[in-house]
Amino acid sequence: MSLPKRVVLVGPMGAGKSTIGRMLARELGYRFLDSDRIIEERCGANIPWIFDVEGEAGFRQRETAMLDKLSAEPETVLATGGGAVMRAENHPLLKKDSVVIYLRTSIEQQVERTRKDRNRPLLQNDDPEGVLRKLFAIRDPLYTELADIIMFTDRKSPRLVVRQLVNRINPKTPRQQRQVRKEGRNHV
Repeated sequence: MSLPKRVVLVGPMGAGKSTIGRMLARELGYRFLDSDRIIEERCGANIPWIFDVEGEAGFRQRETAMLDKLSAEPETVLATGGGAVMRAENHPLLKKDSVVIYLRTSIEQQVERTRKDRNRPLLQNDDPEGVLRKLFAIRDPLYTELADIIMFTDRKSPRLVVRQLVNRINPKTPRQQRQVRKEGRNHV
């Protein structure tokens, strides 16, 4: 089994897409790309500013255009924004020549990991946990539908998650391949 052309990480904010993505790219010998960071670099503004000026719809248009460009990049691990799955036109861009990995985490972990982050415009309100619960109810079925691999990240170190993902993406020995098939039936 050979490595995929591209690995795409989807999941909610606070799931570890950027941290795990960087480590996974290093392990695979791929480049790491973060769609949100690239949008910020190209616009010369951070995401909260883009949301303030253009609204979420304007940001999502920029995101789709960026995903279209990035879907042609070989040997990359791409971390996407949590809402990238919300536009149906993004789905084929995310799946194109890629293994899509859903990094799934609990609401409690999301709250813990995002509570001090001011760069998440959807959470800048009085009830960030309530927002996370609503987003999960809407987005989880989309993440699940797109995913080739679902990896639970709660109470796991990024290093362990990366090791498990590498084994799932490219099992080398017959024993590893059997273990991957077994784990695939049970989701990791």
